[in-house]
Amino acid sequence: MVLPARDLQLFMEGSHWRLWELLGAHVTPGGVRFAVWAPNARAVHVVGDWTQSAGGEPLQPQGTSGVWAGISAAAQAGQRYRFCVTSANGDVELKADPMARYAEGAPSNASVIVADSEYQWADDEWMRARSNLVGAPLRIYEVHLGSWRLGVTNYRDLGRELAAHVSSLGFTHVELLPVAEYPFGGSWGYQVTGYYAPTSRYGPPDDLRAMVDALHARGIGVIADWVPAHFPKDDWGLARFDGTPLYEHVDPQRGEHPDWGTYVFDFGRAEVKNFLIANALYWLHEFHIDGLRVDAVTSMLHLDYSRKAGEWTPNEAGGVENLEAIAFVRELNTLVATQAPTAMMIAEESTAWPKVTHAIDEGGLGFTHKWNLGWMNDTLKYLHREPTLRPMHHHELTFGLTYAFSERFVLPLSHDEVVHGKSSLLAKMPGDEAQRFANLRALYAWMWALPGAPLLFMGAELAAYTEWDVAAELSWDLLQFDVHRGVRDLLVELNRVIVDWPALYERDREPESFQWLDADDAEGCTYAFLRWGVDGRAAVACVANFSLQSRAGYRVGLPWGGSWQTILNTDSVAFAGGGAGAAGEVEATNQPWQHQPSSVVLALPALSVTWLASVRHS
Repeated sequence: MVLPARDLQLFMEGSHWRLWELLGAHVTPGGVRFAVWAPNARAVHVVGDWTQSAGGEPLQPQGTSGVWAGISAAAQAGQRYRFCVTSANGDVELKADPMARYAEGAPSNASVIVADSEYQWADDEWMRARSNLVGAPLRIYEVHLGSWRLGVTNYRDLGRELAAHVSSLGFTHVELLPVAEYPFGGSWGYQVTGYYAPTSRYGPPDDLRAMVDALHARGIGVIADWVPAHFPKDDWGLARFDGTPLYEHVDPQRGEHPDWGTYVFDFGRAEVKNFLIANALYWLHEFHIDGLRVDAVTSMLHLDYSRKAGEWTPNEAGGVENLEAIAFVRELNTLVATQAPTAMMIAEESTAWPKVTHAIDEGGLGFTHKWNLGWMNDTLKYLHREPTLRPMHHHELTFGLTYAFSERFVLPLSHDEVVHGKSSLLAKMPGDEAQRFANLRALYAWMWALPGAPLLFMGAELAAYTEWDVAAELSWDLLQFDVHRGVRDLLVELNRVIVDWPALYERDREPESFQWLDADDAEGCTYAFLRWGVDGRAAVACVANFSLQSRAGYRVGLPWGGSWQTILNTDSVAFAGGGAGAAGEVEATNQPWQHQPSSVVLALPALSVTWLASVRHS
């Protein structure tokens, strides 16, 4: 046999965690070794730039593993290839390599032979120190590489320019929309055909490594969106790979997504599970990715996802839970925690599924973070309303705090909220231009003060008037205007202040870190709360006024008297606001208020958020 029996056995068992070293195309001293899993095929040939006949060179079955393999002496790095798969009924299909590590750019779809990487990483210090980031503030800038800045079209240039920009804003991480190969640009990468191939749109694989390296050099972590829930039906891709449902579940009720027109992976099949888990490890190991944001987890967990009665079959216990997918997720997170223990695993899960970020031995799924999509929906609904209507919906901003500590949350205002007719964040805000900008600044400051890691999609710093367009770059020219620069400068200040005042992040998983001061002033559209530091000596008070009326004499309770510093006021002229409200130091007196022993009277500008901070010295 061409392949080692032990490796093949591990694959059949679903536990070959460096599968990219076994399957696919590998340059060897004798040529190029090809290996592909197609257990129900009658024959498999490799067809490439070097082959003389249309039928290509035959591969040989490797025992009972379902893998076909062979070595071509004529093949070499840089050449294109496909697998010619003859199904059991004699149909012949040309297929891209599921394990290809590089591919032709769309609309072409051949796989490309690449030699093993000899890239010399320069981020050893970053990788060693990554464990120290566990308790550090997490602030995420989400990026679609192709539309961030036109003219910056390759991984290396993107790395340099993104690192400089994101560092200047003060974000700690970028989150990349999927960078695995995909054929249709309009899918933004969420319909993957090359799970092991960085998209060639921006250069070869080593250039992606260089981009990650450049970001790490500036202290910026890299999260990548990863799509294990489903894959497209392109006939040259994974679909019906050997003429039968192979990667997809054989039952259409479990194997197809009615909404997305895609196939669903068979999470219970050992080799498919191996393909996906090894793929997660591949990105973490081979590209030094610091975390994966796992897309569409909700669709994986629920058998009835987007299905009506009669369109799904309950599990053996009669429930809606996809038990195979749950087992897959738990094994995935266990392996990542073992083999890449400082990597983040972030779930996009939109329901109240319990214990998503809890330990597996506690009945959890084992993710490190979960997107809080309920918070996102409630918050945007509230801010979208005319201020005169907000009193009737006061709970939309308080409800999220009833479950804020049930999981380790990311607070996302992602690409999904600024596309497909949903309008930009600025355009969602009601009122005249000044009011829209004031609402937006208040939203950001409110978001940054809450427990949970904030995430903004690129362009949020520009306060764009129009929604995201994948075919155009961001509206960078807006920064010539004061109001847009003010939003950018506010984000810079938020990211700076949060580092100076760890009470705003260091106890995000502890209910004791958050204390309401005023959650009931619906008529006034005001809210006030405290964030507590680890030793109870440092505190930050956040006071929000989401009404159109300024509040000249708003008294807010504080845990001790004396000097409190105004560390943020979204109406400051520094952010192109009106310049009203608190500034500098304010003096809290010993007048009890809001169940606190001390208080201070503030002038709250309309549509504003103010932060006060102090350290108790006695």
